Amino acid sequence: MAKKAQRMTSIEKKKAVVLLSGGIDSSTTLAIAKENGFDIHAISFNYNQRHINELEAAKKIASLLGTKKHLTVKFDLREIGGSALTSGIEVPKKTSLIKNSVSQIPITYVPARNTIFLSFALGWAEVLGAADIFIGANAVDYSGYPDCRPEYLKAFEEMSNLGTKAAVEGNLKFKIHAPLINMTKAEIIRKGLALGLDYALTWSCYDPQTSQINNKIIPCGKCDSCTFRLKGFKEAGTKDPLSYK
Repeated sequence: MAKKAQRMTSIEKKKAVVLLSGGIDSSTTLAIAKENGFDIHAISFNYNQRHINELEAAKKIASLLGTKKHLTVKFDLREIGGSALTSGIEVPKKTSLIKNSVSQIPITYVPARNTIFLSFALGWAEVLGAADIFIGANAVDYSGYPDCRPEYLKAFEEMSNLGTKAAVEGNLKFKIHAPLINMTKAEIIRKGLALGLDYALTWSCYDPQTSQINNKIIPCGKCDSCTFRLKGFKEAGTKDPLSYK
Protein backbone atom coordinates (compact mmCIF):
# COMPACT_ATOMS: atom_id res chain seq x y z
CA MET A 1 0.00 0.00 0.00
CA ALA A 2 2.84 2.35 0.91
CA LYS A 3 4.58 1.62 -2.40
CA LYS A 4 1.38 2.39 -4.31
CA ALA A 5 1.00 5.71 -2.47
CA GLN A 6 4.64 6.50 -3.27
CA ARG A 7 4.03 5.81 -6.97
CA MET A 8 0.96 8.06 -6.97
CA THR A 9 2.97 10.87 -5.38
CA SER A 10 5.59 10.49 -8.09
CA ILE A 11 2.96 10.68 -10.85
CA GLU A 12 1.33 13.73 -9.30
CA LYS A 13 4.65 15.57 -9.39
CA LYS A 14 5.30 14.92 -13.09
CA LYS A 15 5.24 18.16 -15.05
CA ALA A 16 3.28 18.68 -18.23
CA VAL A 17 2.96 21.62 -20.60
CA VAL A 18 -0.57 22.06 -21.94
CA LEU A 19 -1.48 24.25 -24.93
CA LEU A 20 -4.47 26.31 -23.82
CA SER A 21 -6.47 28.49 -26.20
CA GLY A 22 -9.52 28.82 -23.97
CA GLY A 23 -11.75 26.75 -26.25
CA ILE A 24 -13.62 23.51 -25.59
CA ASP A 25 -10.87 21.19 -26.82
CA SER A 26 -7.86 22.75 -25.11
CA SER A 27 -9.77 23.31 -21.85
CA THR A 28 -10.95 19.69 -21.78
CA THR A 29 -7.41 18.55 -22.55
CA LEU A 30 -6.11 20.54 -19.59
CA ALA A 31 -8.76 18.94 -17.35
CA ILE A 32 -7.69 15.49 -18.58
CA ALA A 33 -4.02 16.22 -17.90
CA LYS A 34 -4.96 17.31 -14.40
CA GLU A 35 -7.07 14.18 -13.92
CA ASN A 36 -4.01 12.12 -14.83
CA GLY A 37 -2.06 13.69 -11.99
CA PHE A 38 0.24 16.04 -13.86
CA ASP A 39 1.63 19.27 -12.45
CA ILE A 40 0.14 21.59 -15.08
CA HIS A 41 1.98 24.40 -16.85
CA ALA A 42 -0.40 26.02 -19.36
CA ILE A 43 0.77 28.03 -22.35
CA SER A 44 -1.39 30.40 -24.40
CA PHE A 45 -0.58 32.66 -27.34
CA ASN A 46 -1.38 36.26 -28.16
CA TYR A 47 -0.58 36.29 -31.87
CA ASN A 48 -2.81 39.28 -32.70
CA GLN A 49 -5.63 36.93 -33.65
CA ARG A 50 -9.07 38.21 -34.60
CA HIS A 51 -10.62 36.33 -31.65
CA ILE A 52 -8.12 37.62 -29.10
CA ASN A 53 -10.78 37.52 -26.37
CA GLU A 54 -10.13 33.77 -26.21
CA LEU A 55 -7.16 34.66 -24.02
CA GLU A 56 -9.47 35.87 -21.27
CA ALA A 57 -11.21 32.50 -21.40
CA ALA A 58 -7.83 30.74 -21.19
CA LYS A 59 -6.95 32.80 -18.14
CA LYS A 60 -10.20 31.82 -16.40
CA ILE A 61 -9.80 28.12 -17.23
CA ALA A 62 -6.18 28.09 -16.05
CA SER A 63 -7.25 29.64 -12.75
CA LEU A 64 -10.25 27.32 -12.35
CA LEU A 65 -8.16 24.20 -12.84
CA GLY A 66 -5.30 25.31 -10.61
CA THR A 67 -2.40 25.37 -13.04
CA LYS A 68 1.08 25.69 -11.59
CA LYS A 69 1.81 28.52 -14.02
CA HIS A 70 -0.03 30.05 -16.96
CA LEU A 71 2.28 31.59 -19.53
CA THR A 72 1.04 33.78 -22.41
CA VAL A 73 3.53 34.26 -25.24
CA LYS A 74 3.07 37.31 -27.47
CA PHE A 75 4.02 37.66 -31.13
CA ASP A 76 2.29 39.01 -34.23
CA LEU A 77 1.21 36.60 -36.98
CA ARG A 78 -0.57 39.45 -38.77
CA GLU A 79 2.87 40.33 -40.09
CA ILE A 80 2.60 37.07 -42.04
CA GLY A 81 -1.16 36.96 -42.61
CA GLY A 82 -2.60 34.33 -44.92
CA SER A 83 -5.59 33.54 -42.72
CA ALA A 84 -8.99 35.01 -41.90
CA LEU A 85 -7.89 34.94 -38.27
CA THR A 86 -4.76 37.05 -38.84
CA SER A 87 -5.77 39.42 -41.62
CA GLY A 88 -8.68 41.43 -43.00
CA ILE A 89 -10.06 38.39 -44.87
CA GLU A 90 -13.68 37.78 -43.94
CA VAL A 91 -14.38 34.76 -41.72
CA PRO A 92 -16.52 32.31 -43.73
CA LYS A 93 -19.84 31.25 -42.26
CA LYS A 94 -21.58 27.87 -42.45
CA THR A 95 -19.06 26.47 -44.94
CA SER A 96 -16.93 23.86 -43.13
CA LEU A 97 -18.94 20.75 -43.96
CA ILE A 98 -19.03 21.69 -47.65
CA LYS A 99 -15.28 22.39 -47.71
CA ASN A 100 -14.42 19.14 -45.95
CA SER A 101 -16.48 17.16 -48.45
CA VAL A 102 -14.08 18.21 -51.22
CA SER A 103 -10.96 18.10 -49.03
CA GLN A 104 -10.41 21.85 -49.01
CA ILE A 105 -8.67 23.51 -46.09
CA PRO A 106 -10.63 26.61 -45.00
CA ILE A 107 -9.20 30.13 -44.94
CA THR A 108 -9.38 30.09 -41.12
CA TYR A 109 -6.30 27.85 -41.20
CA VAL A 110 -3.37 29.85 -39.79
CA PRO A 111 -0.12 28.90 -41.60
CA ALA A 112 2.02 26.58 -39.44
CA ARG A 113 0.16 27.64 -36.27
CA ASN A 114 0.39 24.37 -34.35
CA THR A 115 4.03 23.96 -35.36
CA ILE A 116 4.76 27.41 -33.91
CA PHE A 117 2.71 26.75 -30.77
CA LEU A 118 4.20 23.32 -30.16
CA SER A 119 7.71 24.68 -30.67
CA PHE A 120 7.18 27.21 -27.88
CA ALA A 121 5.67 24.49 -25.70
CA LEU A 122 8.62 22.20 -26.43
CA GLY A 123 11.14 24.88 -25.50
CA TRP A 124 9.38 25.55 -22.21
CA ALA A 125 9.02 21.83 -21.52
CA GLU A 126 12.74 21.31 -22.01
CA VAL A 127 13.53 24.10 -19.54
CA LEU A 128 11.00 22.73 -17.03
CA GLY A 129 12.22 19.15 -17.40
CA ALA A 130 8.72 18.15 -18.54
CA ALA A 131 8.59 15.20 -20.94
CA ASP A 132 4.84 15.49 -21.56
CA ILE A 133 3.15 18.03 -23.84
CA PHE A 134 -0.64 18.07 -24.25
CA ILE A 135 -2.53 19.53 -27.19
CA GLY A 136 -6.29 19.57 -27.82
CA ALA A 137 -6.00 18.51 -31.46
CA ASN A 138 -9.02 16.71 -32.87
CA ALA A 139 -9.41 14.92 -36.20
CA VAL A 140 -13.14 14.14 -36.08
CA ASP A 141 -15.32 17.26 -35.61
CA TYR A 142 -12.87 19.83 -36.95
CA SER A 143 -12.28 22.11 -39.94
CA GLY A 144 -9.72 19.90 -41.68
CA TYR A 145 -6.52 21.66 -40.56
CA PRO A 146 -3.47 19.55 -41.53
CA ASP A 147 -1.67 20.28 -38.24
CA CYS A 148 -4.42 18.53 -36.23
CA ARG A 149 -3.82 15.08 -37.75
CA PRO A 150 -2.27 12.13 -35.85
CA GLU A 151 0.54 11.73 -38.41
CA TYR A 152 1.53 15.36 -37.96
CA LEU A 153 1.65 15.04 -34.17
CA LYS A 154 3.70 11.85 -34.43
CA ALA A 155 6.17 13.60 -36.71
CA PHE A 156 6.48 16.55 -34.32
CA GLU A 157 7.12 14.16 -31.45
CA GLU A 158 9.90 12.48 -33.44
CA MET A 159 11.41 15.87 -34.25
CA SER A 160 11.24 16.85 -30.57
CA ASN A 161 13.39 13.90 -29.64
CA LEU A 162 15.86 14.61 -32.44
CA GLY A 163 16.28 18.33 -32.00
CA THR A 164 16.54 18.98 -28.26
CA LYS A 165 19.53 18.77 -25.94
CA ALA A 166 17.50 17.06 -23.20
CA ALA A 167 16.42 14.25 -25.52
CA VAL A 168 19.75 13.78 -27.28
CA GLU A 169 21.55 13.51 -23.94
CA GLY A 170 18.94 11.01 -22.73
CA ASN A 171 17.53 13.13 -19.93
CA LEU A 172 14.02 13.34 -21.41
CA LYS A 173 11.96 11.51 -24.00
CA PHE A 174 9.23 13.87 -25.15
CA LYS A 175 5.68 12.65 -25.65
CA ILE A 176 2.98 14.62 -27.46
CA HIS A 177 -0.41 13.76 -25.96
CA ALA A 178 -3.59 14.37 -27.96
CA PRO A 179 -6.27 12.70 -25.83
CA LEU A 180 -9.14 14.10 -27.94
CA ILE A 181 -7.77 13.17 -31.35
CA ASN A 182 -10.42 10.52 -32.15
CA MET A 183 -13.33 11.92 -30.14
CA THR A 184 -16.43 13.68 -31.46
CA LYS A 185 -17.21 17.12 -30.09
CA ALA A 186 -20.11 15.62 -28.15
CA GLU A 187 -17.81 13.05 -26.54
CA ILE A 188 -15.36 15.81 -25.65
CA ILE A 189 -18.08 17.88 -24.01
CA ARG A 190 -19.40 14.90 -22.03
CA LYS A 191 -15.86 14.16 -20.84
CA GLY A 192 -15.33 17.76 -19.74
CA LEU A 193 -18.64 17.89 -17.90
CA ALA A 194 -17.77 14.63 -16.11
CA LEU A 195 -14.55 16.31 -14.96
CA GLY A 196 -16.48 19.33 -13.66
CA LEU A 197 -15.39 21.73 -16.40
CA ASP A 198 -17.47 24.91 -16.68
CA TYR A 199 -17.91 25.50 -20.41
CA ALA A 200 -19.45 28.89 -19.72
CA LEU A 201 -15.86 30.08 -19.21
CA THR A 202 -14.67 28.85 -22.61
CA TRP A 203 -14.63 30.65 -25.96
CA SER A 204 -14.74 29.16 -29.47
CA CYS A 205 -15.93 31.83 -31.93
CA TYR A 206 -13.58 33.04 -34.69
CA ASP A 207 -15.57 36.20 -35.38
CA PRO A 208 -16.70 37.86 -32.12
CA GLN A 209 -19.65 40.23 -32.35
CA THR A 210 -20.86 43.09 -30.15
CA SER A 211 -24.33 42.62 -28.70
CA GLN A 212 -26.75 45.42 -29.58
CA ILE A 213 -28.50 44.83 -26.26
CA ASN A 214 -25.69 45.25 -23.74
CA ASN A 215 -22.52 45.88 -25.86
CA LYS A 216 -20.97 42.65 -24.59
CA ILE A 217 -18.79 40.53 -26.87
CA ILE A 218 -20.73 37.45 -28.00
CA PRO A 219 -20.05 34.59 -30.45
CA CYS A 220 -21.39 34.89 -34.00
CA GLY A 221 -22.92 31.40 -34.04
CA LYS A 222 -22.13 30.89 -37.74
CA CYS A 223 -18.38 30.43 -38.19
CA ASP A 224 -16.79 26.97 -38.38
CA SER A 225 -15.84 26.95 -34.73
CA CYS A 226 -19.28 28.03 -33.52
CA THR A 227 -20.92 25.49 -35.84
CA PHE A 228 -18.92 22.57 -34.44
CA ARG A 229 -19.42 23.81 -30.88
CA LEU A 230 -23.21 24.07 -31.23
CA LYS A 231 -23.36 20.71 -32.99
CA GLY A 232 -21.37 19.18 -30.13
CA PHE A 233 -23.61 20.49 -27.39
CA LYS A 234 -26.73 19.39 -29.29
CA GLU A 235 -25.39 15.86 -29.79
CA ALA A 236 -24.24 15.73 -26.17
CA GLY A 237 -27.84 16.43 -25.14
CA THR A 238 -27.06 19.60 -23.22
CA LYS A 239 -27.32 23.35 -23.77
CA ASP A 240 -24.39 25.54 -24.67
CA PRO A 241 -24.04 28.01 -21.76
CA LEU A 242 -22.95 30.83 -24.06
CA SER A 243 -25.36 33.41 -25.52
CA TYR A 244 -25.15 33.90 -29.28
CA LYS A 245 -25.93 36.69 -31.73
